[in-house]
Amino acid sequence: MTEITMPTKYDPQETEAGRYEWWLKGKFFEADPTSDKEPYSIVIPPPNVTGKLHLGHAWDTTLQDILIRMKRMQGYDALWLPGMDHAGIATQAKVEEKLRGEGITRYDLGREKFLEKTWEWKEEYASHIRAQWSKLGLGLDYSKERFTLDDGLSDAVKEVFVKLYEKGYIYRGERIINWDPAAKTALSDIEVIHKEVEGAFYHMEYPLADGSGKLRVATTRPETMLGDSGVAVHPEDERYAHLVGKTVILPIVGREIPIVADDYVDMEFGTGVVKMTPAHDPNDFEVGNRHNLERILVMNEDGTMNDLAGKYAGMDRFECRKQIVADLQEAGVLIEIEPHVHQVGHSERTNAVVEPYLSKQWFVKMAPLAEEALKMQADENEKVNFVPNRFENTYNRWMENIHDWCISRQLWWGHQIPAWYNKETGELYVGKEAPEDAENWTQDEDVLDTWFSSALWPFSTMDWPNEESEMFKRYYPTNTLVTGYDIIFFWVSRMIFQGKEFTGERPFKDVLIHGLVRDAEGRKMSKSLGNGVDPMDVIDQYGADSLRYFLATGSSPGQDLRYSTEKVESTWNFVNKIWNASRFALMNMEGLTFEQIDLTGNLSTADKWILSRLNETIDRVTTLSDKYEFGEVGRELYNFIWDDFCSWYIEMAKLPLYGEDEAAKLTTRSVLAYVLDNTMRLLHPFMPFVTEEIWQHLPHEGESITVAAWPTVNPAFNFTAEAGDMQLLMDIIRSVRNIRAEVNTPMSKKVPMTISAKDEQTSAVLEVNKGYIEKFCNPDGLTIGANLEAPAQAMSAVVSGAEIFMPLAGLINIEEEIARLEKELDKWAKEVKLVSGKLSNERFVSKAPEALVATEREKLADYEAKYATVEKRIAELKNM
Repeated sequence: MTEITMPTKYDPQETEAGRYEWWLKGKFFEADPTSDKEPYSIVIPPPNVTGKLHLGHAWDTTLQDILIRMKRMQGYDALWLPGMDHAGIATQAKVEEKLRGEGITRYDLGREKFLEKTWEWKEEYASHIRAQWSKLGLGLDYSKERFTLDDGLSDAVKEVFVKLYEKGYIYRGERIINWDPAAKTALSDIEVIHKEVEGAFYHMEYPLADGSGKLRVATTRPETMLGDSGVAVHPEDERYAHLVGKTVILPIVGREIPIVADDYVDMEFGTGVVKMTPAHDPNDFEVGNRHNLERILVMNEDGTMNDLAGKYAGMDRFECRKQIVADLQEAGVLIEIEPHVHQVGHSERTNAVVEPYLSKQWFVKMAPLAEEALKMQADENEKVNFVPNRFENTYNRWMENIHDWCISRQLWWGHQIPAWYNKETGELYVGKEAPEDAENWTQDEDVLDTWFSSALWPFSTMDWPNEESEMFKRYYPTNTLVTGYDIIFFWVSRMIFQGKEFTGERPFKDVLIHGLVRDAEGRKMSKSLGNGVDPMDVIDQYGADSLRYFLATGSSPGQDLRYSTEKVESTWNFVNKIWNASRFALMNMEGLTFEQIDLTGNLSTADKWILSRLNETIDRVTTLSDKYEFGEVGRELYNFIWDDFCSWYIEMAKLPLYGEDEAAKLTTRSVLAYVLDNTMRLLHPFMPFVTEEIWQHLPHEGESITVAAWPTVNPAFNFTAEAGDMQLLMDIIRSVRNIRAEVNTPMSKKVPMTISAKDEQTSAVLEVNKGYIEKFCNPDGLTIGANLEAPAQAMSAVVSGAEIFMPLAGLINIEEEIARLEKELDKWAKEVKLVSGKLSNERFVSKAPEALVATEREKLADYEAKYATVEKRIAELKNM
C-alpha cells in the first residue's frame, strides 16, 4: 500500500490528470482473445470529425464505457472499438468555409487538392476528438481504431454498392429529391428537419383557354408556378368533369397547360383544383408521370431562378416569390393571400430551406431490404432487442413505411460512387475497380451519403468482407449499441437492414436507447437558444467522474435527461463524500497489507451487517446493470455508500478503531479494506478516475482496478440475523435522535433511557450491542430488558422488536405527547389497512410469489404489533 498523500477534497484537475495516459500505457483496454470467456464487443457511435463532442455523445459513450469496463472486470474478452465518421456534408462545409476565409473555393483547388486539404482537417480534428475521449475517461481499444474512409472500410462500401446494384436494389433515375441549395447536394428524407414557419396560401385564378371561365388554385410557393405544366381535378368531381381535357392559360407566363383528372386530388380541400409542377413537387411528379406532363425545372442548384423562369432569371427564389406576388396582384389574378403556418423542410446540416427538386440521382430500392429486416425482427432468437422495447414499434413502423433511399451526394469528400460512363457511348459500368481501359471512362463525380458507410460500421470495422477474418468471426455480431432515440431512423435502422443483407445476422444483440439532453427547463439544447453545454467545460470544473455519474444515473432508459449545474455539483459532492470516507479508512489502515486482511476473526454486529449489505449491493448492481437500469444502479450505490457505509458503518467502526482491543482493531481494518475495495470495483465503471486513485492506495493485488475482478457475492457473508439486529439498533438510534429533537434536547445532554425488548432473545442482542447504543444515544443510565414497564412521564418510540422510553420530566407536555402518539397510531392503522386489503385480495394471494405473500404477512404482523404498542402507551399516558 502506498503512502497516503490524498488532499482533503477531490480535485479533478490534479487527480484525473495523467491517469488516462497511465491506463493507455498499461494497454488494459485492448481486447484479449485468449480469454476463456465469450467475447463481448461494442462499436462506438462514430462522431463526425468536425469538432467538439456534445453531451449526447458523452452520454452514449459513458454508458458504453460502463458496460465495457464491467464486462472486462467480469473476465470477458471485451472489445470496444473506436472510430470516426467522415461526415460528408458537415466536414466539406467546414473546409469550404475555411477556404472562403482564404479567398478561394474548392473549384480553384480542384478535387485532388481539395481532398488533401480535407484530410489535413480530418487529422487535426480527429486528434481533438481523441483528446476529448481521453478526458471523458473512455476505455477504448485504440489499436483497432477505424475511420469511414479507411481503405478497408472503403472496400466494404464498394462491395456493398456493387452487390446491391447487381441485385437490382441500386438504380439511377430522375426523381424529385430533397435539395440543399446551400450545400448544393441532395439529401435523404431523414436529413430534412421540418420546422414550423409562418407563410401564406396564395389564391390565384387560371383562365380557361376557351374564355369560358376561370379555375381557382392555391399555393404556398408561387415561384414554382413558372414550372406549372398542368392543373388536376378529381375524376369524380362533378364540378369539373366537363373541363377535363381542356386547357388553362398560366398567368404571367402565358403558357397553355392541360386540365387532367387524377385520384391524388382531394375534392374536399380548397377548391378541389391543384396546380401541377412535376419538377418541383414529389406528388406532382407522380401525377405528371401518369399524365405525361412536361417537367419544367425553373431553378438553379443554388436556389436562384434559371433561364426557364423568364424575366425572373437570376433572382433568388424568395426574392422571386415577392416579385411574382406583386406581378400577380398587378395582373388582377391574385385573389387572396391567406396566412398559413406550415411545416417547412430545412437542411439538417446547413439549415437552408430544402427545395423539392427534379434531379438524376442514385437510389437504393428499400422494399426488399426492409422486408427481410422485418422478418428477422419477428424472430425472437434473431431480432435486435430494443431497450426500452417500445422503441421496437418506432423502428418497425418506419421500416414498414420506408421510401427508396437517395444515396448520391454532390460533394467531393466521401466515397466516390464506383460507377463509370463510357466517354463515347455513355454506357454505364459499375464495379469495385475502374474498367481496364480506364482512360475511355469517366467516374461518376458524386459521392455516397455518409449514412451509407455508417450503416456498415458494425461489420466493416471487423475486416468484412473477409468473413474468414478472426476478428469478424470472434466479435461479430456485436453485443450492445447505445444511442439516442433521435437516431433510430438515421443509423440504427440502416445498420440492421445492411447487417441482415450482408452477414445474415443482426449487427448487435441489444440497442439501448436513451433520450435527448435538455436544459433545466426541458428545452432542447441549441445554438439559437444559447443553452448548449460543452461537456469538456463541465469536466474542467467538476471532473469526468461527476459528469459521467450524472449522465449514467440521471434518467431511465428511453427518457430525456435534464441537465443542470446543480445536479452535477451534487454528484461532485458525492465524489467528495467517497473521497473523504476513503481517506478516513486509509488513515486507519495505514501499514495494512493485502496479505494481512483477515475476515475470520470475531466480527461485530456492524461488521456482519455491512458485509451482508455489500453482498446485497453487489447482487443488485450486477443484476440491474445487466438490465441497463443504470439509474437504479446509481440509487443502490448511493444508498450503500452514503447511508450504510459512511453514515453508519464508519461511525460504528470508530469504537474498535479507537479502542484497546488489537484483535478487534485488525478485524475492523480488514472489513474496511474489503468493503472499500469491493465498493470501488462496483463504482469503477461509473467513476473510473476517483476509484483508480483510491484503489491504488488500498491494500490490493494487481496493477489496475480496470482489470481487477468484478465483485461477487460471498455466501459466507450473508449474515441475515445480524443484519436484522443492526436494523433494530439503527431504528433505536434514529428514534432517540427524533425524540431529542422534538423536545429540543441536544445529543450532548445525557438523558435516562429504558429499552423494553419484545422477548429475552431480543434483549440479549441489545445487551451485546450496548456499546453502540451508549455511543450514539448518550444515555444517563441505560436499562435493557424484556417487557419492561414504562417509566413515568416518559416519551416513547416503537420500533420493530422494542419500545424505547426516555423519562424527560419537565421537558414534555403529556397532552402533546398523546397527540403525537395518536398521529403515530393513525399511521400504523393506515399501514395495517393497506396490507390487510392486499392479503384479503384472493387474486393477489393466489398469483403473487409465495415469498412476496410471506413478506406481506410479516409486515402485517409487525404493523399490528406496533399499533397495539402505541395504543397501549396512549392509554397509559391518559391514566397518569
